[in-house]
Amino acid sequence: MTTSDRPRPLKEAARITQMLDQVFGTDRFNREPVDVAALAVEYSRRVAPESPIHEVVERNLPGCVGALVYSDVQPRQWAIMYHQEQSPGRRAFTIGHEFGHYVLHRPLIEQGVGFDGGIYCDEDSVIRRGGAGIEKEADEFAAALLMPLHDFRRRLPAKDRPDFDLLSRLATRYGVSLTAVILRWLEYTETRAIMVVSNEGFAHWAKPSQAALRSGRYIRTKDVVYELPAQSAAARADYSNEARQGIAQPANVWFPESVLEMCLRSDRYDQEIILLHFENDGPHYEAEDESKDVLDLFVDRGRTVTR
Repeated sequence: MTTSDRPRPLKEAARITQMLDQVFGTDRFNREPVDVAALAVEYSRRVAPESPIHEVVERNLPGCVGALVYSDVQPRQWAIMYHQEQSPGRRAFTIGHEFGHYVLHRPLIEQGVGFDGGIYCDEDSVIRRGGAGIEKEADEFAAALLMPLHDFRRRLPAKDRPDFDLLSRLATRYGVSLTAVILRWLEYTETRAIMVVSNEGFAHWAKPSQAALRSGRYIRTKDVVYELPAQSAAARADYSNEARQGIAQPANVWFPESVLEMCLRSDRYDQEIILLHFENDGPHYEAEDESKDVLDLFVDRGRTVTR
């Protein structure tokens, strides 16, 4: 199966979303999130009764957060596995990601070279949504299925700058993690914002909105060690309500311009989630530079130390 032959993630997610809206009503998220585990089993039985998903189970998957596996016998029988001790929100997105592989990539996984009994997905591909190719497609499917934009945007318009309270309510509404909600918002927001996930004074990874990226506001974490600014809430271990609501940081703390920094601590995963909001649209780079590698476009405005 070539890339052009594969089902498109947003189209397939929209098809299932329309089905769920018809069965449960367009106000269904007012009552409960998508039960993605039950959906995966039931939907697969309807579309592929000879080769369905039989179970969604927790397993110990060292180095992975989820997997879609198949049986040795023909026709293939399938199962979704998720790594143990994930929070309910992370688990839901993991299952949605593996369900995406089933809907979008089942023939490729079954017949392709390099897939030994299934596909195993790591944290970068699922939690951070940093994968490429079919991993990116599975993420797009999961995000669109669990957090449909037509509902999401009504509750968080593209021009709004949300706080953690609003984002946490959306995480509850869709039954996903706070990280998944922020990444979904960053996909469509017209504001300049950056999410940073850190621990012990260093950024593990970061994700900017497109508006932030176009203005050169980007934190490089690949192949470098990014030390948080000493004045930042996370570096000072300030997890107060004030830090959660937002601290106005002056210019030259994070970037050459001022920024509103929000910081939330997750003891379960031993990390901080930092949300940086910029006040205005900022400068834009010229269109002719867009053909270059994105990491080469922008001068790193923070402080980096090479390994």
